[in-house]
Amino acid sequence: MEYPPCPNPDKVALMRTGAHVRRRLEADPAVHKVPVERAEIWALSEFVSPSECEQLISMVDRTAKPSAVLDHGYANNTWRTSYSGDVERDDPFVKMIERRIDDLLGLPHEFGETMQGQRYAPGQEFKAHQDWFWTKAPYWKIEAKRGGQRAITAMIYLNDVEEGGTTDFPRIGVSIPPQRGALIVWNNSTPDGSLNQDTLHAGTPVIKGTKYIITKWYRTRKWG
Repeated sequence: MEYPPCPNPDKVALMRTGAHVRRRLEADPAVHKVPVERAEIWALSEFVSPSECEQLISMVDRTAKPSAVLDHGYANNTWRTSYSGDVERDDPFVKMIERRIDDLLGLPHEFGETMQGQRYAPGQEFKAHQDWFWTKAPYWKIEAKRGGQRAITAMIYLNDVEEGGTTDFPRIGVSIPPQRGALIVWNNSTPDGSLNQDTLHAGTPVIKGTKYIITKWYRTRKWG
């Protein structure tokens, strides 16, 4: 799937944010960079403990409802069939996990959206999509006022999955299996701040088991 070209008013901010996160993660010996050229993806194992994963899973179960997607012209009820919901932003435990991600990336807490929990039962998936906003869409006027473009995605796997449920980047041939406690991070733009078509990704269907993840997006400026 190729997203049509669109204006990129946040290009300078995306370039600046990407450069900052790149320097931060490249200096961290615990972080592994996925060896691809056309996208910047990093991974860190054991970012959260097994007990923290269990606590987050309980939070996801309390907030999960049928997932929605922003309108890019596809059918919401078939494109994303998982359950999801924002966790309680003011919960002290949530604040602790969010601060841990903030500190790893070196980004202001105020730039981050509230963490969203997602649950995938067997057969559920999120087909190939971009996390960055298509700025020709009607929703962009709202998103531009509440933080601008999504610069960085951080995603935590909360459990191992018996079969299926990988995170696939089909344009660059990367497939990441769920691993409890692991964090993956990617830059939604290229080093020059252009929106990166090669960050197209999918949550593939779970075949056996249930998949739980937490996703946190960082904007180019203060969110909300």
